[in-house]
Amino acid sequence: MLNQVADGVWVRQSEWVWSNAIVVRGEGGLILVDPGIDGSDLNQLADDVDRLGIPVVAGFSTHPHWDHLLWHSRFGEVPRYATPGGAQAAREARERAQSMAAQSASGIPLELVGLLTPLPADGGPVPGEIVEHQAHAIGHAAVLLADRGVLLAGDMLSDVLIPLLDSRRPGQVGAYQTALDRLGEAARRVDVLVPGHGAVAEGPEVAARLAADHAYLDALLDQDWLSGIHQSNLEQARHSSG
Repeated sequence: MLNQVADGVWVRQSEWVWSNAIVVRGEGGLILVDPGIDGSDLNQLADDVDRLGIPVVAGFSTHPHWDHLLWHSRFGEVPRYATPGGAQAAREARERAQSMAAQSASGIPLELVGLLTPLPADGGPVPGEIVEHQAHAIGHAAVLLADRGVLLAGDMLSDVLIPLLDSRRPGQVGAYQTALDRLGEAARRVDVLVPGHGAVAEGPEVAARLAADHAYLDALLDQDWLSGIHQSNLEQARHSSG
């Protein structure tokens, strides 16, 4: 079921890697952020949205991995957005995303996977501020809802997943550090952090998540750790990314 974490912000968590589907009330209606994961989750999310009695006006995908590209016909034929880089990456990898979705979950409307369009420069119906970066996936974006004290972080700042680097692109440790710096600036304006996977963080736990991920990256940069831990991290990234 939906749990309200702030004014006009609800979260529904799936058992699959503790994935969080997020519902945000905008000026014209509801925006669904990263809805998923399997067909049962999507249907239950649709039931929850129906009970709110507010129409869905848009979707938003924080990044182009398959588990963040899902949709259901019950949400309506509304625009589904991502950053320009994320939307392009989703188009290019759509067949792979559909294949991974079919292998990893059940009952997903595969024909609706990854049908994204670039978010307009003014944000369109998506409220708040888009915090784009290049860690974890091309065109990854968080959504800062400063007026509600909430940061929607996508696949960053999780308490159940280590920082996963995109092994197909160079300079990812540096990109991740830059992303954490940007997210840290945004986090100073919020009391609630919603990651793509894991528990919602509140109060001091928000800063603790940032500190933990910074410490992990510092360890990766230590020559004594690179040979073992970094390779393990890259292998996880290969198996987890879409």
